[in-house]
Amino acid sequence: MGKLAVVILALVFGCSGCAIHQFAEPTRQWTTRSGQLSYHGPKRAFIGEVLVRFSTRGDFELTFTKGPGVTLLLLRSDPEFARIQGPLAGLPWSGPVASPPARARGWLALRGEILRNPQKPTVRASDGGETFVLRF
Repeated sequence: MGKLAVVILALVFGCSGCAIHQFAEPTRQWTTRSGQLSYHGPKRAFIGEVLVRFSTRGDFELTFTKGPGVTLLLLRSDPEFARIQGPLAGLPWSGPVASPPARARGWLALRGEILRNPQKPTVRASDGGETFVLRF
């Protein structure tokens, strides 16, 4: 078997388990809240607008923006899996909620606090040098 065939077979078998995780799309039954988020990280701090949507099943979406059209971070998750992307996230990350890298832990801690206290007007979370104060 030629080298090209071996490489192709390796790619096919290596990616056979690869799939893009599909998150639930928000519906009218989801709770939607908006407010201001104060983020303080090890190297920078931002205050911006936040839109949070979540379902009773644990599906979750958070969009953190600074001014019109400037998305700083987008977090989407369900009870098992999360995706975080945007300039504040650095490199995008996707993976199990139970084992996030250090750069995603604070955002997932904020997600956990919001889901535990969905009607609370102020939500606070901190992890690994990052502090979040969210006011709805």
